[in-house]
Amino acid sequence: MRVTRTGSGGPPLVFVHGLACDATDWQAQVDWFEERTTVVVCELPGHSSVPGAPADCTVEAYGAAVARAVVEMSLPPAIVVGHSMGCRVALQAYRLQPGAVAGLVLVDGSRIAEGDPAVAERAMSDELTGDGYGRFMKRFFESMFVASSDPVLANRIVDRGRGFPAPFGRTLLKSLAGWDAGEVERALDSVRLPLLAIQCTTLDAARERVSLESGQSSAWIDLVLAHVPQATAVVLPGAGHFPQIEQAEEITALIADFCDAI
Repeated sequence: MRVTRTGSGGPPLVFVHGLACDATDWQAQVDWFEERTTVVVCELPGHSSVPGAPADCTVEAYGAAVARAVVEMSLPPAIVVGHSMGCRVALQAYRLQPGAVAGLVLVDGSRIAEGDPAVAERAMSDELTGDGYGRFMKRFFESMFVASSDPVLANRIVDRGRGFPAPFGRTLLKSLAGWDAGEVERALDSVRLPLLAIQCTTLDAARERVSLESGQSSAWIDLVLAHVPQATAVVLPGAGHFPQIEQAEEITALIADFCDAI
């Protein structure tokens, strides 16, 4: 894992990107927070130019890498901020090193599978066989943007997602399905600290993203609030799946307010 540390002060902020994403997704937040506190940005194995094998691309391995990095840097308890897949990684890192974490911010998280983890993993593997992987990634990423999105940004992120190597992507998506089915509720049950869920979209039956409207909840928000009673949920209506880029000022302000409250 590649770790970039800038700034100084506390509480430290640790940013974790999503599936087939990279550190640049957090650039607006890094630029603002590094003038005020310690900022750590994690780029996960198999992403960007970070080396790794497909076996390294699991929620468990990523969570362990983030937890290990926070401990090895001897940081005060940090606020871990995850986007999409990074929400799972943040929760897993907390499970492994709860004393190293002061708070969790989950940006547009979701759950893609329920029931028996082995069945969920097999179903995902079957869906991604052969040309299925390319079809899945195209549909999955194209649904992450709304009509008002910058088409240049949308095309860049869709192309990046579609270009994510299949050996890594298949392993990781299988891991996401299994972890969501078997571990996400236990992970949420373990949370004993402040948690902020920032939500813009929900997944429909075809796993395509649909923007939330003002006052609307989602299955993910309901799950978080049911298992983490002290959590707070904020909905950004009419937004796509990359609010840290498209609504950068709002996301930065929400994270800053969360930090101030801890």
